[in-house]
Amino acid sequence: MPQLRISDAATFLGVSDDTVRRLVDSGVLAAAIDESGRKVIDGLALAMYARARAAAAAEPLGVSSSARNRFVGLVTEITSDEVMSQVELQCGPYRVVSLLSTEAVRDLNLEPGSVAVAVIKSTNVIVEVER
Repeated sequence: MPQLRISDAATFLGVSDDTVRRLVDSGVLAAAIDESGRKVIDGLALAMYARARAAAAAEPLGVSSSARNRFVGLVTEITSDEVMSQVELQCGPYRVVSLLSTEAVRDLNLEPGSVAVAVIKSTNVIVEVER
């Protein structure tokens, strides 16, 4: 099973190393000692902990959709020419960039600071892991 060092677990959870240590000390996360004598967290247990506590931003549009990859965020920048626009959103810790027509940007009244939802429906998803 994959095992992660405390510092890596903290990075994935977006918390401090001390917070992960407190989670271990309180029994919320189980830890083991690896062959180097370091405390490590089981990768699956960490993933299940993260999934159980994941909280998406509230859906501001009040719509239902079959798309599961929906990221609520704030428009941070728009770069437009006559025909096309590049719209950047900050969705939690993630930067999402979309190319759409300048006409669509005007129709949606998008401007920096607007709340928007990035809906990603892709047939090509790449998963990478460390060798």
